[in-house]
Formats: sequence, C-alpha cells, structure tokens
Amino acid sequence: MIQSLILARVLQVIPTLFGVVTLVFFLLHLVPGDPVEALLGETAQMADREAMRQALHLDLPLWQQYTHYLGQLLRGDWGQSIVDGRDVLSLMLERLPTTAVLAIVSLLLAIILALPMGYIAAKHAGKKEDAMAMSFSLFGVSIPNFWLGPMLMLLFSVTLGWLPVSGMGTPAHLVLPAVTLGTALAAILSRMARSSWLEVMNSDALRTARAMGVSETSLWWRHGARLAAIPVMTMFALQLGSVLGGAVITETVFDWPGLGLLTIEAIQSRDYPLVQGCVLLIALFYVAANLLADLLGIILDPRQRRCD
Repeated sequence: MIQSLILARVLQVIPTLFGVVTLVFFLLHLVPGDPVEALLGETAQMADREAMRQALHLDLPLWQQYTHYLGQLLRGDWGQSIVDGRDVLSLMLERLPTTAVLAIVSLLLAIILALPMGYIAAKHAGKKEDAMAMSFSLFGVSIPNFWLGPMLMLLFSVTLGWLPVSGMGTPAHLVLPAVTLGTALAAILSRMARSSWLEVMNSDALRTARAMGVSETSLWWRHGARLAAIPVMTMFALQLGSVLGGAVITETVFDWPGLGLLTIEAIQSRDYPLVQGCVLLIALFYVAANLLADLLGIILDPRQRRCD
C-alpha cells in the first residue's frame, strides 16, 4: 500500500518537471533583449551576428529551438554557456556547494530558533511569552530578504564593524547571509510548532494520559513532541525548496558566490542556456522538497494512507 502511494507521488514529478522546462523556456525567450547583441555589442558586423545566431540555434523558429532544447536535456546535455562556452552543468556544480553551505547553516539556524520558540509559545499560550514569540514570528514572516539583508549589513558591518560586508572567505562572511535567509524559515516553523503542539496537547489521547497520571514533562516531550513533529517535519521539507529560491536574493545582496548569484549574472548577460539551467535546477529542488514532504506525510501519518 505504501509502496504504491510512493510510486504515484514519484510519477507525478514527471509532468511537473516537463511543465517547468516548458514554462521557463518560453518565458525566457519572451524577455526583451538580444543575447547576440549583448555579447558582440551594437557595433558588430551583421555577418558576425548571423554566424553566432546560427551557432546558438537562435535562427531557428521558436518551436524548433524548444524541441532541440528538450532533446539536449533528454540526452543529459544542459547546453553550453553563451558567454564563456563552458558546460552549463559544470558551471552550476561549481557554485552549488557554496549555496549548499549557506542553505544548511540557514536551516540549522531556523531549527535552533523555531523549536524553542514554538515550545515556549505553546507552553504559555495566551500569555506574554506566547505574545513575544509570535511577535518575533510575525516579524520574520513580514520582512523580505532584500530589506533585512541590507539592514543587517548596515548595522553589524558598517556601523559596528563586527562582520564583513559581503563576499566569502571566512566563517564570519556566512553569518549575515545565514541570518537573513534563516529568519523567515524560523518564523514559519515556530508558528507551525506552536499550533501543532497545542493541537496535540488538547487531543483526547493526551487528555486521557494526563488523567492517568502521566507527568506534564513526559506529556510535552515524550508523547506530545513526537506527534507534533509530523506537521513540522512536513513543513520543514516544503521549505527546503524555498531556501534555494530565497538564496537568489540573499546571495545577490551579500555577493555570495553561489547558484543564486550565478542566476542573476546569467540573466544580466542574456545567457539563455545558463539561465534555463539555473532555474531548472532550482525547480528540481522545489519538486524534490515537495516530494519529500509528501513522502514524510505518508510514512509518518497513518491518516494520509487511509485517505489515499
């Protein structure tokens, strides 16, 4: 039963990825600007422009460019960068570890912040501790990365001089980007942890356990935490993809040389194959994160197996 549900979820990924590839390709080609002109400049000879256009298959009708691109992907060929001629996949793999480091530290920071806040808010529901924790959560959800990043930079780098402004080199360079990226995730997870804990603690099962004399500490941490972790883990899996999406903004603000910054650089240079590759790779992480969330829900929550 579980195997068939997991297989069904995995098979749903195929049309999703096909839709992402199609949407990215056509939207990118609708963006104003000529990559050939961006590379050669306005003073380039017409013959040089046409030669490059043919080399890049830009002289073909759009549908033929699309089928050519699909054929490349099916063969495992992500194309070559227009700017420097290097393989797109190798360019992305060079930047991916840097983004992975930022994402992992941000996720760890989010967990460290979210779980204690969610517990405190649930334990003291309706009191000032709950209000303070949820105020921080609202603060984290409401403030966008492109505003929070410069504000942190202005305070801790420019005014106080405690941390580097941007770039990568030492662990100190990682602090501000990780805080910027992890704050919103911590806010979402803390709200989910609070609501899940409260729902579990008010359930019939735990009320029965309390009536049987089980201690409050055991109720909260041995029984309640295990049940409350199911929706929190599902939400955490869903947010894995958004971390990479948010990294595009955060890496640009802090000049962090990862996949997000590579995407912005490719867009600015009209490097179609590289933009398509970067967006497709980020979309793959989104799809994988959603698939992981579905699988966790099926494995951890028997109610989903019954519903399906």
